[in-house]
Amino acid sequence: MQAPAPADTTIPPVAVSFRAAVLFWLKLGCISFGGPAGQIALMHQELVKRRRWISERRFLHALNYCMVLPGPEAQQLATYIGWLMHRTAGGLVAGGLFVLPSLALLVALSWVYATFGTLPLVAGLFHGIKPAVTAIVVQAVHRIGTRALKNTTLWAIAAAAFVAIFALDVPFPAIVLAAAAIGAVGGRFAPDTFRTGGGHGAAKTVAGPALIDDDTPAPEHARLRWPRLARVLGAGALLWSVPMALLTASLGWEHTLTRMGWFFTKAALLTFGGAYAVLPYVWQGAVGTFGWLTPTQMIDGLALGETTPGPLIMVVTFVGFVGGHAQALFGPEHLFLAGAAAAVLVTWCTFLPSFVFILAGGPLVESTHQNLKFTAPLTAITAAVVGVILNLALFFGYHVLWPSGFGGRFDAVSALIAVGAAVALLRYRRSVVQVIAACAVLGLLARTAIGG
Repeated sequence: MQAPAPADTTIPPVAVSFRAAVLFWLKLGCISFGGPAGQIALMHQELVKRRRWISERRFLHALNYCMVLPGPEAQQLATYIGWLMHRTAGGLVAGGLFVLPSLALLVALSWVYATFGTLPLVAGLFHGIKPAVTAIVVQAVHRIGTRALKNTTLWAIAAAAFVAIFALDVPFPAIVLAAAAIGAVGGRFAPDTFRTGGGHGAAKTVAGPALIDDDTPAPEHARLRWPRLARVLGAGALLWSVPMALLTASLGWEHTLTRMGWFFTKAALLTFGGAYAVLPYVWQGAVGTFGWLTPTQMIDGLALGETTPGPLIMVVTFVGFVGGHAQALFGPEHLFLAGAAAAVLVTWCTFLPSFVFILAGGPLVESTHQNLKFTAPLTAITAAVVGVILNLALFFGYHVLWPSGFGGRFDAVSALIAVGAAVALLRYRRSVVQVIAACAVLGLLARTAIGG
C-alpha cells in the first residue's frame, strides 16, 4: 500500500470518495498482519501521516474508545473511521472488509487442515508450529504485562487472576467481572493506581492539516440523536435474534449450531484486552465443555490465526469450521458445508456486537473525552488478563511438551523449537510470520529425520 503522500502538506487533502475508501479498506483487510499493534500502526501510518484523512488527536481519541470496548480494537477503529468519513455504509464497509478476506482464507485453510491434517507433510509442519505458538503466547504475556503492570496493585490483580483460573478453575467471565469491579472502586479511591496511557504506541507526530482535523466539527450523522441510537440498537438486536430464533426453532436449543451462536456471542462481549484474553474462555467452552475440537487442534488454530491477515480473534472461524466439520452436522456427504456454515455463524456472532458498539456509541464519543471512570475498570481487566494468558501459555506448553500427559514421553524436539522461537521473538524481535515459517520447516525436518 504505497499511496503517495499529498504534494502540499500545508492544506487539508481533498475529500475522499466512497469508492476510493472502499479500495483502501479492501487493501487493508488483505495485508493487516501483525496483530492489533501492527494493524493500528499501519492505519496510523496510512490514515494520519500519509493520506491525512484524520488528525492525530482524533485518531487517538477514537482508539481510546475502541480499547475500552470488548472486541478487536483494530477492527473497531477501522469501523469508526469509516463511519466518521462515510456514515453507516462507510463503517460497515471498513469493518467488514477488515474481516472478510481473513474469513475466506481461514475457511479454505481450515478445510485443508480438516481434510489433509493427518498427512505426513502437514503433520510435520504443525509439529514445528505448535511449539512456536507456545512461544508466541509467552511473548504476549511479556508484551501485555510490560505495558499493563505498572504498580504492585496491578501485579496483585494479575497474580490473583492466574490463581483463580489455574488452581480454582474460576470461569473467565467471573474473573473479568471481578477485575472490572476492583477497577471501578479503585478508580474512585486510588485514581493514580488505575490511570494508564491508552493506545498501542502510535507515534505522536504532526503530519499537517487533515481531512478530519482537530477542530473539524462532527458531521451531521455523528451527532447524538436518541431516535437514531434506538434504530441502531434495534437493528443490531434483530440481526442477532432472528438467526438465533431460526436456529432454535428449526434445530433446537441443544443443536451444535445453536450452542455455537450463543457461546460466541458471549465470547464477543468478553474480549476485553484483546484476543489473547478471550482464548482461555474459548478453550474452556469449545474444548472443555462442548468438545468441538481437541487441545491440539486449538493450538493449530491459533497458529493459523497468527499467520493470516485480520484480527487474531478470527481463530474462532477455525474453531467453528473444525467443530462443524468433525460433527458432520449435515451428514458425512456435506462436511465442507457443515464446517463453512459453523464458521460463518460464529464469525457473525463474534463481530456483530463490535459494529453495534461503534455505530451506536460513535456519536457519544464525538462529543466527549476520555473519562477515568470508564478506563479504570479496563486497566484492572487488562492486569487480570496477564494472569489469564500466563495460564494459557502453561496449558499450551503442557500439551506440546507432554503430548501424552506427564506420564508419557517428553518431546525434547518441541522444547528446543519453543526455546528457539522465544529467543527469536523476545531477543531478536522477529515477526510472528517469520518465526512460524521457520519453526514449521524445522518441525518437518525433525519429523522426517526421526521417521515420525
